[in-house]
Amino acid sequence: MKLVTFLQGGAERIGAVMPDGRILDFAAAEPRLAVDMLTLIRRQDELMPLARSLASAPPPAALLDAAAVHLLAPIPRPVSMRDGYAFRQHVATARRNRGLDMIPEFDLFPVTYFTNHLAVTGPGEVHVQDHHLTRLDFELEVAVVTGRPLKNATLEEADAAIFGYTIMNDWSARMLQMEEMKLSLGPCKGKDFATSLGPWLVTKDELDLEKSPKGELLHARMTCTVNGHQLSDGNADSMNWTFAQILQRTSYGIQMHPGEVIGSGTVGTGCLLELNGSKVTDNLWLKAGDEVVLEVAGLGRLVNTIT
Repeated sequence: MKLVTFLQGGAERIGAVMPDGRILDFAAAEPRLAVDMLTLIRRQDELMPLARSLASAPPPAALLDAAAVHLLAPIPRPVSMRDGYAFRQHVATARRNRGLDMIPEFDLFPVTYFTNHLAVTGPGEVHVQDHHLTRLDFELEVAVVTGRPLKNATLEEADAAIFGYTIMNDWSARMLQMEEMKLSLGPCKGKDFATSLGPWLVTKDELDLEKSPKGELLHARMTCTVNGHQLSDGNADSMNWTFAQILQRTSYGIQMHPGEVIGSGTVGTGCLLELNGSKVTDNLWLKAGDEVVLEVAGLGRLVNTIT
């Protein structure tokens, strides 16, 4: 299913995208499913069969024109949000562009950092401050949302705990990021102002997933265009660390909960920092009014405008 959170008549609702593009409003169907996305995920064993039943025979009165609703992030208030560093091409290229060798620790274990789960946006405008616009960057990523508790997970348990996938744009204010990273505590103000998710949360049964000894791999082309010009082109299956491996590491010694978001990190060619350093682009950074479109096969198109 392609699950969405949207505003209808000023109220936040959840639903599903139908094959014809219309939105099924779960709260307007019978029996009513008037919950938020986090509740649906937490109570998935009880509520997802009802959601699937509604989607299989949607009542016409509960179907909405997609143009008539305002999509929010599919999970607007995740329990937590981490971002990873799973694509070797991005890491190696970004380091080489700074005159640095590839860091050998990359191959030892996957890493993540916490980002601001209270600054999640969906499709549409992304509001930034003046200092963010000094070297403002997009980052083309995919993310998973957990649907089961995890602690000290095996790879199999980690894969089984993934509820679904979505597109993630990890907006980055590079001037602020470079300043604060000198203090060796990780990114904060360069990252905490916005992370965009959407347009949908896609359940695993709809995706091209391949089982491997390292965990499931998503086969999905990933592209980014800025103002209609394609800049990025990669594939989710080039992740050097799978989401199962990331979740296994993340759950070591801690209790993880349903509704946590974990990003993949940036795909190769997936940000201006990398493209500028490789001379693909010439000191290009985002500015107010720019339209950024991230597209991932099976996950849709996440369209944002810098404001």
